[in-house]
Amino acid sequence: MKTKVRCFEDLIAWQNAMDLAVEVYAMTDDGPLVRDFPLRDQMHRAAISVPSNIAEGFERGSRSEFHRFLSIAKGSCAELRTQLMLAQRIGYVDEARVLSTLQRAEGTARIIGRLRTTVARQRLTPLMPHPPCPMPE
Repeated sequence: MKTKVRCFEDLIAWQNAMDLAVEVYAMTDDGPLVRDFPLRDQMHRAAISVPSNIAEGFERGSRSEFHRFLSIAKGSCAELRTQLMLAQRIGYVDEARVLSTLQRAEGTARIIGRLRTTVARQRLTPLMPHPPCPMPE
């Protein structure tokens, strides 16, 4: 049985994107990557962009806007994957750790892509107002 999505926090895509961002922050918190401020900061920005764009698009109130922001989030996943591969090639992060994070990023991008396809099919249907989500404890 499908659960009704009431807020962006209910979206599996957003939940996975948040996990991805946390993983990127943990990865960049030690080793030589700590000292490469431009690459580390760009990885942080790309990782933050994924869940942020999902949330912003959801709250925009139109399926067209949501679709557009999902496209941006998916693009940020690709940007992050590129930065992860660069960090590994430079020798900042070991291959096993990068592969694990790459798999999470690819999985998140696939989920965003499926959600984007669903939203595209529903674009002609008006959005129904939704009650606010309860605040996390």
